[in-house]
Amino acid sequence: MSENIKWFQEIGIEDVAEVGGKNASLGEMYQNLTSQNVLVPNGFAITSNAYINLLEENGAWEKLHELLDDIDVTNIEELQSRGKACRDIINNCKIPDNLQEEILSSFSKLKEEYGEKLSLAVRSSATAEDSPEASFAGQNDTYLNISTNEELLDAYKRCIASNFTDRSLHYKHDNGFDYLKVYISVVVMKMVRSDISSSGVMFSLDTESGFEDVVFINAAYGLGENVVQGSINPDAFYVHKPTFNRGFRTVLKRSLGSKEKKMVFTNVVNSDNIALEYTKNIPTTQEEQARFCISDADIMLLADYAIKIEKHYSKKADIHKPMDMEWAKDGLDGKIYMVQARPETVESRKENNILQTYHLNETARVLVSGDAIGTKIGAGRIHFIESTSKLSSFKAGEVLLADTTNPDWEPIMKIASAIITNKGGRTCHAAILSRELGIPAVVGCVNATEVLQNNQEVTINCSSGEEGVIYEGILDFEIIQTDLNDLAKTKTQIMMNLGNPDLAFSLASLPVDGIGLARMEFIINTYIKAHPMALIHPEKVDVETQEKLKKLTQSYESNEDFFVKTLSEGVATIASCIYPKPCVVRMSDFKSNEYATLLGGATFELQEDNPMIGFRGASRYAHPNYEEGFALECKAMKRVRDEMGFDNVILMIPFCRRVQEGKLVIETMKKYGLTQGENGLEIYVMCEIPNNVIQIDAFSKIFDGFSIGSNDLTQLILGVDRDSEVVAFDYDERDEGVKTMIKMAIEGCKRNSRHSGICGQAPSDYPEMAEYLVTLGVDSMSLNPDSVLKTIRNVGLIEKELEEKRS
Repeated sequence: MSENIKWFQEIGIEDVAEVGGKNASLGEMYQNLTSQNVLVPNGFAITSNAYINLLEENGAWEKLHELLDDIDVTNIEELQSRGKACRDIINNCKIPDNLQEEILSSFSKLKEEYGEKLSLAVRSSATAEDSPEASFAGQNDTYLNISTNEELLDAYKRCIASNFTDRSLHYKHDNGFDYLKVYISVVVMKMVRSDISSSGVMFSLDTESGFEDVVFINAAYGLGENVVQGSINPDAFYVHKPTFNRGFRTVLKRSLGSKEKKMVFTNVVNSDNIALEYTKNIPTTQEEQARFCISDADIMLLADYAIKIEKHYSKKADIHKPMDMEWAKDGLDGKIYMVQARPETVESRKENNILQTYHLNETARVLVSGDAIGTKIGAGRIHFIESTSKLSSFKAGEVLLADTTNPDWEPIMKIASAIITNKGGRTCHAAILSRELGIPAVVGCVNATEVLQNNQEVTINCSSGEEGVIYEGILDFEIIQTDLNDLAKTKTQIMMNLGNPDLAFSLASLPVDGIGLARMEFIINTYIKAHPMALIHPEKVDVETQEKLKKLTQSYESNEDFFVKTLSEGVATIASCIYPKPCVVRMSDFKSNEYATLLGGATFELQEDNPMIGFRGASRYAHPNYEEGFALECKAMKRVRDEMGFDNVILMIPFCRRVQEGKLVIETMKKYGLTQGENGLEIYVMCEIPNNVIQIDAFSKIFDGFSIGSNDLTQLILGVDRDSEVVAFDYDERDEGVKTMIKMAIEGCKRNSRHSGICGQAPSDYPEMAEYLVTLGVDSMSLNPDSVLKTIRNVGLIEKELEEKRS
């Protein structure tokens, strides 16, 4: 049995010391998961023993010790000069004859399996790689499209020389590894021809929040290096694991990346027939950029792979193991292969019982935005770095600005207060390293290097969801730490209000009993942007608006498909963060003036003098002016529950003035596929009009529950326009008349065995209101996320005091 060559079928995760992390994981998957239909290309490892012997036979160890034993890696110039000298030593080494023979013999054996035209991927595999402490992401080199004996031997030497790149030496220093005791094994495997298809990266959790119920997939055309390096903005997809495991096969959430270029093979060789360039980038077409690069069926297969891989590694480790994976789709056979899997090393190591939140106390002019990496806030002066040669000028505490970062830049990334790049997605090297370093980063900003100036003071906010924002100036912020073990469970359900899907995963760790109000309007306004009727009847709007609608919907089968998928995926994302706890989704409640601001909206909306009590809520749903739009809302909600599997979604009707109107809405919903009671569907109503309270017994025969909308209810009881600053002094939810109506509503719910909830800030803003509601026995309170922890504590104390009084 050879000490130099190990085939994938011979190795597993326990063999890291011999074949490195990448090889060990590929062997682990090849041996254990191919039987579960997870495809892994075959290949072999050139072992760490081969590396040790090669350096020994060439007398390299002593020379390397002389260079590295006293190196100061914090001195950039010294790091660069000594690193180059180390690489020169390796490049001047001769591969021993017996090792050459074994490598080329194994290549021939692989050709017997895949054919003479086989090309290879040759990849470094460090013996400390993919450890729980450090990912070694991007620290060593990879060579693709290797097809000749000469190229294979050359690529092998280049891989082992990459053990001494500047980035790799600095990374070892930072993570406590001995420079000369991290050995290099090399992967030699069948090349998956993603150059004529697509490839990418995926994680079995959300990389920014650590939310474990999703698979996160990045995808782009061509070879995967552009995604990993962060030189493009890829397509992004999420799949919800719990509903997937129940048999539902839908994308939870998707976003279209620009994918402005793709990496393909090239054949530039020297006189010895050794490739000078293995790959090149070419621009993608407008058509390619306008569509998603993989199908929903591909996404489902990748999710299946991810779930199986996570399950296998977790079982093997006897502990939950979120995974970081790379995949590639072969353009020749159309199959998707796994080409790497390693433990995720950042979010999975956080303490689950400690909730750390960053809060920006002020705002300023927004300079630029992009994808938020992490959930922190940072501030400092901008320092633009154009190339590696400028690294030594960077000072600790500055904000690193670059077109895209290179793993060689890790020494300065470590001392930056934040990182901003034009290019890259959530799974690029800059994102991975910034997470490991605990530094906020905003990637994929497109034009940050044009907008931001050297020495400019900025604040980087990654605490408000998926969008990272760069503000002008140094702003005040605070860090709040909460030990969730200190929070007592309340009898009153504490829920949260949420309308922005981008915040959902970051809020999943809040100890709430569900979502009491998910507003549909935010999704329509921010993601759909067009009036539903304009999407249904584009022929009724002007030519300019038609063009905008066409551009908006270009990645979808039709205008209807765009609306239904975008709305359903937004709502499902919100519902996923608390699944299987209840999520109360309110059907659209735009006023006519708000609808008119949507694309094409002015064509379909009448001008009203007082839209606050005009054509809004339930009155629209069966009305000829909007029923077709409501039909799309219903189709989207039916998809959320029946096709996507989120049966925890409860639907709620806003501003329902009369009992007859309530009956008509229920009939209209049934007409469009939402039948009350079917598949457990519950339909609530907002209790926000005095008539809802006065006739609560009658409304209880129609609806399954009530959510008291204290804002509108207060305005209509007191006759105060809540949008008017002039009479704002008369608006008070604590007024005895308002409190009496709330009491009547809660008592009516109890009398009719219906759910009672309140969705408003009164219980948080006014402790006496919280006490009043708890005393009345309200079933739930739903508040803005930033009020949840305070309210849990407050309600817990109130309940304890009431219990003591009773006893």
